[in-house]
Amino acid sequence: MEQVDHILIVDDDADIRELLGQYLEKNGFKVSAAANGRQMRQILAVSTIDVIVLDLMLPGEDGLALCRDLQVGRATPIPILMLTARNEEADRILGLEMGADDYLTKPFASRELLARVRAILRRSRMLPHDLHPTETAHVLAFGTWQLDTSVRHLFDSSNTLVSLSVAEYRLLRVFLDHSRRVLTRDQLLNLTQGRDAELFDRSIDILVSRLRQRLRDDPREPVYIKTVRNEGYVFSVPVEIRVAAS
Repeated sequence: MEQVDHILIVDDDADIRELLGQYLEKNGFKVSAAANGRQMRQILAVSTIDVIVLDLMLPGEDGLALCRDLQVGRATPIPILMLTARNEEADRILGLEMGADDYLTKPFASRELLARVRAILRRSRMLPHDLHPTETAHVLAFGTWQLDTSVRHLFDSSNTLVSLSVAEYRLLRVFLDHSRRVLTRDQLLNLTQGRDAELFDRSIDILVSRLRQRLRDDPREPVYIKTVRNEGYVFSVPVEIRVAAS
């Protein structure tokens, strides 16, 4: 039986929950809906969710707080599409910093939300088309770090697990598979999010900043991810491919 992706809509607007739910179900998804963080947690406790569509402006715990909490304690975080009511860069940056994988500004077309959800699902399950050299690798070693690609776990030198969001994992994989190659912001955005950069889009810069924090890479003198002025970024250390014993 073919798996049906399960989408969780978290929005305090009942009309939005109903309309989006009907539209997503019509397009082949299973849908659950919650009006607040409490209801969201109740659903997560009993259901396997593939993508969360999360409104920023919620009563009580807002979407940013919920987004941050969803990234804690999960070996494989659930992808999040953040909905914002204001077209302000600060909101988008905060959402990305808290672990959202993409954002959509209200008002939006249902077709655009559907496209974003499908893109998030595709990114969370598939590698970019040109990452074939390390597709079969189980462990990618670089510096004092190791990334187990079979379970998407990042380990430091003391073998401590460092949690990565879906977006952070995707960006790290792109860097590791293109080590020592300068990648522009447009290239990074296309490889990690499957879309072209919009004017003043800083999402890649935010993701790079988050990934540097995970790698404990000093942004003033980075060892791993270096900024190339007027070009983009380069992952500057060699990567060793190790295939784990079966």
